Amino acid sequence: MKQRACVFASGTGSNFDAMMQDKKNAGSIVLLVCDKPGAAVIKKAQDYGIETLVLEPKRYATKQEYEAVIIEKLQFLEADWIFLAGYMRLIGETLLSQYEGRIVNIHPSLLPAFPGKDAVGQAYRSGVSKTGVTVHYVDEGMDTGPIIAQEEINRIPGETEEQLKMRIQAVEHRLYPNVINQLMQNVTEELL
Repeated sequence: MKQRACVFASGTGSNFDAMMQDKKNAGSIVLLVCDKPGAAVIKKAQDYGIETLVLEPKRYATKQEYEAVIIEKLQFLEADWIFLAGYMRLIGETLLSQYEGRIVNIHPSLLPAFPGKDAVGQAYRSGVSKTGVTVHYVDEGMDTGPIIAQEEINRIPGETEEQLKMRIQAVEHRLYPNVINQLMQNVTEELL
């Protein structure tokens, strides 16, 4: 039985693009959820023929109400997994309780170092000699869930923050699709 996935994103969608270019994952992605109506990722999803659900959280009275609308759509599409790809909101209890152990995030640092926003900038300014990428399960905290995979990269003396960001994104675009494929493949094998 093929696993079905939903991607949550808020920005340009470079990780979404990497997922869609991986043929093993592309056929499993059934929905893009976006919280920013003008985000570039929406057009990317449309170009790939992926259904989109664009919701502005401020239009809902509570986070629970906002997430309930998402859950209704996920259940209708029989989505098994949620993969966060630059989704700039904390996942609330409503989604966590429905998809416990099936929400995964990618973060541009070696967690637990530099959680939250601007992780690349934090690492760059701190002067650490190594940084990298973490794929982890999502829990109620900010970038605190159990780690699935990490890949470290060495800082290059004299590189700019933008150069570091580009090298981290290159790792993300390779690592995340591989981890997603492994997670969905392992579950599929367990079901057989």
